[in-house]
Amino acid sequence: MIQAADCGIGIEGKEGKQASNSYKRSAALGQFVMHRGMIISAMQAVFSSIFYFASVPLYQGFLMVGYATIYTMFPVFSLVLDQDVKPEMALLYPELYKDLTKGRSLSFKTFLIWVLISVYQGGILMYGALVLFESEFVHVVAISFTALILTELLMVALTIRTWHWLMVVAEFFSLGSYLASLAFLSEYFDWSFITTWPFLWKVSAITLVSCLPLYIIKYLKRKFSPPSYSKLSS
Repeated sequence: MIQAADCGIGIEGKEGKQASNSYKRSAALGQFVMHRGMIISAMQAVFSSIFYFASVPLYQGFLMVGYATIYTMFPVFSLVLDQDVKPEMALLYPELYKDLTKGRSLSFKTFLIWVLISVYQGGILMYGALVLFESEFVHVVAISFTALILTELLMVALTIRTWHWLMVVAEFFSLGSYLASLAFLSEYFDWSFITTWPFLWKVSAITLVSCLPLYIIKYLKRKFSPPSYSKLSS
């Protein structure tokens, strides 16, 4: 219905409005869940290629479970609360729905963009950790995994168009949960290393290189090719 309807036709009722809102949120959520899985797959591919394709997992045990659940789940699924304009604005300007007929929120192009983002970030996180790690391999895990969590949280913030207070809670809860769990994950993290300045600047540097270019691209895109709703949300 959304793809075929003209502006104001077949989308004016309550069901149509709810479907259009659900479409954009579902598109953002679905593609970000895909990104969350592909970025760690890219890191594993880089890691395996450097070590002659040895069948050794980069992250094991609770790290993989924690990454898929408490460390990233709440911020990612908080994207269902995102909205480009307020509901009353959408009702007042039905021409905004015209963009939905073009299918730009979920297409092969957007899928390819998220694939490229995942490969880029996964490569930066893994190569950066391997270049900057200290004398022990456990430091590679500590640097790359911490940078991965921070990157995911920043990418959620980059994707959000309108902040909801629950989104802020989800971001801080996930970050706090990760930091608190470091005290109990001595099997994967060397506490004497992760509390040092070298660890902090290396994680910060890798995360910055991973995310800053995407923030710059988003800023330039909004400046020179703003979406149709930007004037209403400003």
